[in-house]
Amino acid sequence: MTVPEELVARSNALGADPRNTNYAGGNTSAKGEVRDPVTNQPTEVLWVKGSGGDLGTLTEAGLAVLRLDRLRALADVYPGVDREDEMVAAFDYCLHGRGGAAPSIDTAMHGLVDAVHVDHLHPDSGIALATAADGAALTKECFGDRVAWVDWRRPGFQLGLDIAAVKRANPRAIGVILGGHGITAWGATSEECERNSLEIIRTAEGFIAERGKAEPFGAVVSGFEPLPEADRLARAAALAPVIRGLVSTDQRQVGHYTGTEVVLDFLSRERLEPLAALGTSCPDHFLRTKVAPLVLDLPGTAPIEDVVARLKELHAAYRDSYRAYYERHATAESPAMRGADPAIVLVPGVGMFSFGKDKQTARVAGEFYVNAINVMRGAEAISSYAPIPESEKFRIEYWALEEAKLRRMPRPKPLAGRIALVTGAGSGIGKAIAERLAAEGACVAVADLNAGAAGETARGIGGPDTAVAVTADVTDAGAVAAAVDATVLAFGGIDLVVNNAGLSISKPLLETTEKDWDLQHDVMAKGSFLVAQAAAKAMIAQGTGGDIVYIASKNSVFAGPNNLAYGAAKADQAHQVRLLAAELGEYGIRVNGVNPDGVVRGSGIFAGGWGAQRAAVYGVPEEELGVFYAKRTLLKREVLPEHVAAAVFALTAGDLGHTTGMHVPVDAGVPAAFLR
Repeated sequence: MTVPEELVARSNALGADPRNTNYAGGNTSAKGEVRDPVTNQPTEVLWVKGSGGDLGTLTEAGLAVLRLDRLRALADVYPGVDREDEMVAAFDYCLHGRGGAAPSIDTAMHGLVDAVHVDHLHPDSGIALATAADGAALTKECFGDRVAWVDWRRPGFQLGLDIAAVKRANPRAIGVILGGHGITAWGATSEECERNSLEIIRTAEGFIAERGKAEPFGAVVSGFEPLPEADRLARAAALAPVIRGLVSTDQRQVGHYTGTEVVLDFLSRERLEPLAALGTSCPDHFLRTKVAPLVLDLPGTAPIEDVVARLKELHAAYRDSYRAYYERHATAESPAMRGADPAIVLVPGVGMFSFGKDKQTARVAGEFYVNAINVMRGAEAISSYAPIPESEKFRIEYWALEEAKLRRMPRPKPLAGRIALVTGAGSGIGKAIAERLAAEGACVAVADLNAGAAGETARGIGGPDTAVAVTADVTDAGAVAAAVDATVLAFGGIDLVVNNAGLSISKPLLETTEKDWDLQHDVMAKGSFLVAQAAAKAMIAQGTGGDIVYIASKNSVFAGPNNLAYGAAKADQAHQVRLLAAELGEYGIRVNGVNPDGVVRGSGIFAGGWGAQRAAVYGVPEEELGVFYAKRTLLKREVLPEHVAAAVFALTAGDLGHTTGMHVPVDAGVPAAFLR
């Protein structure tokens, strides 16, 4: 196994266990010799996890590769702490060949420490010691001379020099506790380094468990206990859109809900508010969770209207407090304030709502706050929790290097931050719409009566950070409400609904039964009404507007043969668009429709018998039905599911933001279906 392969294997093993480090947190390195292709001489290089990577999923492509002699020579030109940010740009002059991934701020630590293998990690147990008020003394008590203490310093070149000096002064040490931050360990071999990292982590865990007090967060506060699960989830679904609307004041956010035991227990304790006000400490945690969470100060059983009113008051106060925090610490060189909304909202009895620009960011923010809860519990168990000062938090949050990283991020996709619910998305048009919306940046709830089809579509789109499957019978008001609740619990709210669920039975008037009529009207007319009603309720609570799109049909205006029940149901849908556009405009909710021609290819409706019925009506073979439809259009083109999906995207992506109550024909030109 090569040195890089060995490093990747160690990184993956450490990153696979959340007790060792958080997602995308920490970094690992190894030193070794390669032959310089120019001089043909052996050259010592450093392989180190690059900026933004994750240890658990690291590959060789995620490693930065630097010449060690040049990296260490930077110590001779280091201009001092006041200008240490300049050293990051200097790393580019130390790269070996193309250098691999971009070097992170911690590269200096790995290069300057005199050890072949180095791990820097963020374990909850290690950070608990690092944030304890008497952390240095506790580290000595816990480890003796096997682990040293390094005072808090913002990550950078000077911290690398500090750790290197501590290692030289403590030859028996296997690593250090970094005040307010995490741990660093080293070893002569990859196995020894990993073993030393785990020894520090597990020894700290054991020390806290043995020495710590039983109830570090204090007693349970009456009325703040977790609600029963069904009540808790119902209240979470009701509050999620409200909270998301509030925290999207500056920029639209996606949400993540966490109702685990560790969160609910913390929210029930008497030390909740004072500890939460202290905020997180580890830089990786802090950058995701912000200076402090917003904490609701009402019990879980409080009337919902009181909770909503109090959340609005607390949110306004939070924004004022955050603005004051910025003004206390900003200098002329500081970046502009990026937003005053919280990233974490804690609701006793219910759980935690975390937010970010996308689902992954929101989920990871929640995971990091769970890490912070564990850290606070550990620090309070053995001492008292004392995170880094507020001024240092500001220096990290508004660090020029962080600002530069944000500027390098790719431009957001048109539907980034939008949350969509698409009905009938297990196949055909609905599937194509769900896929297109996700491809354009939206999070999508894939709803279908067929659970297997919904699951297959969602899996094809991506993991749960992008798409979730929802089983829904749109004729059942309870099932529709549950589908909307599932959407807001998955992603925090709802912005875009596509009423696509449908079916069709082709019969002349005298053969159409009451059952035929009721079924088609239940699914399309009633189903669209129920979905629009439930979604509008959530959108109005959210307060950020939204889009409702009906997939109607050219048959809503075109009188085709043997098609009474289907055409009438589609005409009902078409007029719902006009009625709801008129009613919901005051809430910023736009309602539009799409009128496709017959979409044969990939259609679940046509494959389920409708195609054979329509082919018989027109006297053509079923396999030629799509061609038949195309020939009767002005453009002589067949309409496919992706063409309908393109129309939905056009209506919702922003360029038609002043359009509501409109139907877009997607029929390749059927004169009889022209809108008048």
